[in-house]
Amino acid sequence: MKRITPFLWFNDQAEQATEFYLSIFDHSRILNIVRHGEEGPNPVGSVMYTQFILDGQEFMALNGGPYFNFTPAISLFVNCETQSEVDKYWEKLSEGGEKGQCGWLKDKFGLSWQIVPMGINDYLYGKDIEGSKRAMEAMLKMHQLDLEALKKAYFQK
Repeated sequence: MKRITPFLWFNDQAEQATEFYLSIFDHSRILNIVRHGEEGPNPVGSVMYTQFILDGQEFMALNGGPYFNFTPAISLFVNCETQSEVDKYWEKLSEGGEKGQCGWLKDKFGLSWQIVPMGINDYLYGKDIEGSKRAMEAMLKMHQLDLEALKKAYFQK
């Protein structure tokens, strides 16, 4: 186990969430599924928690009951190399969830994600201050981020 591992609390959907995330990200796998035994408190054989790797990052997911919910105060940031990656992750992760603004979404389990193209900072925080303002204004109108549209806004005169 890595020294720091994100630990996700689900009501009773840890296994379904784990399978959903593994279906989206390459280089992902289940490390362990721990099930309840005779000692309880949940039914014998039901999932207590899962350990898994998403694209090289280790996670744990607990079926902890309805006591806590995810908020956008913490999100998972996906750095995408291409626009096609942005498109893929945006569509798959938002399926059954909620599409937000500026690259943010909530998946069907309520977990917040940011789907962001690499190179975005070249336009949002570039040397051309007016270009950066235009790119920022364009981004604030977007849901799914479009790097080419941000580039056009930046270089627009």
